[in-house]
Amino acid sequence: MDLILAADRSCAIGKKGGLLYSIPEDMKYFRKMTAGKTVVMGQNTFLSLPGPAPLKNRTNIVLSADRSFEAPGCINVHSFDEMFEEIAKYPEDSVMLIGGGSLYNALYTKCRRAYITWVDAITEDADTFIPDFHRLEGWSLESESSAVQTGDYTVHFAVYVNHNL
Repeated sequence: MDLILAADRSCAIGKKGGLLYSIPEDMKYFRKMTAGKTVVMGQNTFLSLPGPAPLKNRTNIVLSADRSFEAPGCINVHSFDEMFEEIAKYPEDSVMLIGGGSLYNALYTKCRRAYITWVDAITEDADTFIPDFHRLEGWSLESESSAVQTGDYTVHFAVYVNHNL
């Protein structure tokens, strides 16, 4: 499993259950990197999707501790054990963790790669953060794009590799 997300310079990724930024280049990158793959998300991330409905052209797995919650059109799992059992059915390099914050923080050690869009900004009132992948023991930067100006933001796309697995 890999993970994909956008974060600002302070490693913030969200505020009040939503994304910090809506950046067209990041959305395009997200679609490209997850198309045809299996995406894993928590209940709140699913509920934040338009509709809410499953992401098209992807197998959607939704994890919720609430056993009565069922995301229509998705594979619903209700524990980490069920999630790992389900993702084992797919090629390892075709599974992407797409959020939210609690899942990123609980599962990044189980991910082989992290695809991070770094946004050159800081959101003062952000409330959801990830670890700083620049400083994580056993992780290294594999590649990084040049800075891309997109709307009001400058971003770059970085890929980190987990050497602990």
